[in-house]
Amino acid sequence: MGAYKDRLDALWEAHVAPRADDAPTVVSTFAGGGGSSLGYGAAGYRELLAVEWDKHAAACLRRNFPHVQVHHGDITDVDPDIIGLAPGELDVFDGSPPCQGFSTAGKRQIDDPRNQLFREYVRLLEAWQPKVFVMENVSGMVKGKMRPLFAEILTALKQAKPGYRVVARLMDCGYFGVATMRKRMIFVGVREDLGLDPVHPGPLMRPPVLRDAFEDLGDVGVTLEPRGKVTSLAPLVPAGGDGADALQARGGRGAYFNLQRAHWDRPCWTITKSMNPARHGIMHPDLPRFLSSREICRVQGFPDAYDWADSKLMDIWARVGNSVPPPLMHAVASTIRDRILTPNR
Repeated sequence: MGAYKDRLDALWEAHVAPRADDAPTVVSTFAGGGGSSLGYGAAGYRELLAVEWDKHAAACLRRNFPHVQVHHGDITDVDPDIIGLAPGELDVFDGSPPCQGFSTAGKRQIDDPRNQLFREYVRLLEAWQPKVFVMENVSGMVKGKMRPLFAEILTALKQAKPGYRVVARLMDCGYFGVATMRKRMIFVGVREDLGLDPVHPGPLMRPPVLRDAFEDLGDVGVTLEPRGKVTSLAPLVPAGGDGADALQARGGRGAYFNLQRAHWDRPCWTITKSMNPARHGIMHPDLPRFLSSREICRVQGFPDAYDWADSKLMDIWARVGNSVPPPLMHAVASTIRDRILTPNR
């Protein structure tokens, strides 16, 4: 059995294990399909609440986290009293405000209204006053025209009552055990009265490659083949390359940059929220199809035991592409537990 699969299996087993009586508590907002929740669960936390507006994502949360209260709806409707704790009692407040406005994969619109949802995160942060908060977002928020908005978010977090020491660090997921070229911005804030500085985990390993991730993978799950405009182009895309490489090698102009083919001996391309079999997606290194549902889960660090029920591939792609890789959040959660929460118990 491969080491990659072993790590993911161990992550799932730790997630479903009984909680200790004194387990640290966490609330997750913008929870998606539970990438962060799985990381916290595997690190021994007891999740009190997961907030998610998307119907499919909320169904995935309820199926895979049956003991977690799920608020399916807008974060603006969340009453702080829902968790039943007094201000200051919650250990960790986690959230990944929507990143489409920041993402380098999109149009990167600074006035995208989704960029302002972090204010709801700050509202709940001030209401709950947790010992620690963790906010995750895409690397694109510190690039180009998005930098002023990044500074605005950082300032808002530092000024949140009752006062937090905050550090933001760009973290490469590959060094925490997932086979993908994905960098995420992780903010960690520690309440001032604890007298401790924020901490981030250091690299744990050399980044795995696709071959590692797919070892011992049996059922590949749901699959799709290229359709429409890219049917003839897809077979020409080289391993590790994209549609533009294929076109330019034949004297054409660069296009279809997001029609990509994975390479066995490299980390996979970043899985984004959307895929369209007629335009873009990541293809298998050898086969005439896109990566399957179970393959993208392996790439992103979701264990095989995660239950997608009868979900369509494009729905799974959306959940995985929007998620925090569970092994990354497991490393963050474990570091916070050991170096901040445990000394204060």
